[in-house]
Amino acid sequence: MSILNGIRVLDCSIAMAGPFAAQRLGDMGADVIKVEPTSGEWQRHASAGGATGNKINVSFLSLNRNKRSLAVDLKAPEGKAILIELVRNADIFLQNYRPGVAERLGVDYATLSAINPRLIYVSMSGYGEDGPYRMYPGQDLLLQGMSGAMLSAGSADAPPSPAGQYLVDAVTAYSAFEGALAALFHRERTGEGQLVQVNMLDAITTIQMQELSVFTVGNKPQARSAEAHAHSYIRAPYGVFQTSDGYITLAMAKLATLGAVLKDEFLAGLDEERDGWTLRDAIFATVKAKLVGATSAEWLERFRAVDIWSGPVYGYADLVEDPQIKHNQTFVEYDHPTEGHVKTPGFPIRFSRTPSAITRGAPLVGEHSRELLAEAGFDAETIEQLIESGVVRQHA
Repeated sequence: MSILNGIRVLDCSIAMAGPFAAQRLGDMGADVIKVEPTSGEWQRHASAGGATGNKINVSFLSLNRNKRSLAVDLKAPEGKAILIELVRNADIFLQNYRPGVAERLGVDYATLSAINPRLIYVSMSGYGEDGPYRMYPGQDLLLQGMSGAMLSAGSADAPPSPAGQYLVDAVTAYSAFEGALAALFHRERTGEGQLVQVNMLDAITTIQMQELSVFTVGNKPQARSAEAHAHSYIRAPYGVFQTSDGYITLAMAKLATLGAVLKDEFLAGLDEERDGWTLRDAIFATVKAKLVGATSAEWLERFRAVDIWSGPVYGYADLVEDPQIKHNQTFVEYDHPTEGHVKTPGFPIRFSRTPSAITRGAPLVGEHSRELLAEAGFDAETIEQLIESGVVRQHA
């Protein structure tokens, strides 16, 4: 039995952040019902990387395992009535509608909590439920640019560089996941449900706790160096360096030790806590010139022998074959009825007594509509009428 066994989640979210948060709950055993339009959730039709799949594209597949699909038209009175019935016995309701949409649909917190006072209602937005930016599009890259983080790395004359992940979506998903779990714990103590609000702007801002505190409390300006330093608030050497056959990372080495390995008197005579800041560009340039003289493997062997923090720069092909990744069983593999054999990232949290598991792959549109309506108490005749009218879609 998994740790959230018996918890029912209504996932009315789209795109990445909301579905990812709901998937984490499903991985831990919650019964996650994906409530989506009869045409299917938006992510089903927007394939990242052009990976369309057979019947389910890889974007949707990756964010919606361990869920059942109920395809229903919430704009129809009969469709809204179905959702209300599900709310009566739900534990968590998760949505990332634009501000105002939940109220127009009649599925806002005030309405649903009156029906089920124990309900934990997780509302996710781009910039907040109100305020001057409330209607702006909450898209990952836009929030990355707004976060300030793009100007913490790289060289001063280089353009701002975005992260290589959908970073804001992921951080927001984990914030919502954390909020839902905390609210569940509160409910176990008190019996009370509550509203949990998460927005992307606050999520990406608050994760920069250390950097922004250095700026606001320490009064240190966010100034990029002439060289491509990896973070404006870390002393040199700190960044990605080219070798004779690739790239490695190097972080905060003791300069005397580094100078000895590189056979460089300039580095060997420096004090890292003083010169690591004031001579950051000169240190970076010196190290950069030295490291092109040997292979990545050679440098990593030399550096690790004297405890200089260093590591490889991987592509995905390298990552999936890494010995530690394999040892950790970071990726999980399973068979999907339409997409075949699937290998995908697994579970970042491990429980000794209540392990996460994949009990079902991402569902087809409305794959579970009939069984979910039956569980909610609708009789067989009503269910067939709803399907025939188009209010509900049941996948063939």
